[in-house]
Amino acid sequence: MELALFERILAAAILGGLLGLERSIAGKHAGMRTYALVSMGSALFVGIGVIASFQLSLFSGINPLQIAGNVVLGVGFIGAGLAVFRGEHPVELTTASGLWVAAGIGMACGFGLYLLAAGTALLGMVIFTVIARLEYHISKRFGTRHEG
Repeated sequence: MELALFERILAAAILGGLLGLERSIAGKHAGMRTYALVSMGSALFVGIGVIASFQLSLFSGINPLQIAGNVVLGVGFIGAGLAVFRGEHPVELTTASGLWVAAGIGMACGFGLYLLAAGTALLGMVIFTVIARLEYHISKRFGTRHEG
């Protein structure tokens, strides 16, 4: 059971790291290592909840979804720390949002939902790269761009 959980954690670390690759290239504070660690930690907490729910199945109050919900809250605090304001504009908001998604990827891996996790990581990379370019061209033509 622990080997299966480690496989899930490894998948979360790889997918989270891939999602953070663009942030590293963009020179952001939270890059591949941060994204990999957030995703990996989320998978670990979910996996612990799943294993504990089996081991403690005689007790009715054990629910791994409570652990997953608390992971979301905890990562929100990390994101709030990143998304500081300079003047009127938030800085690192995109990075904070990406960390939140990395936590979701980790939770998906923790529950063994690899296809969902991989698809989400791929979509996140598309948003970080393709949408960023589109946003740049639109703002260049129609207005100003605020870095996220």
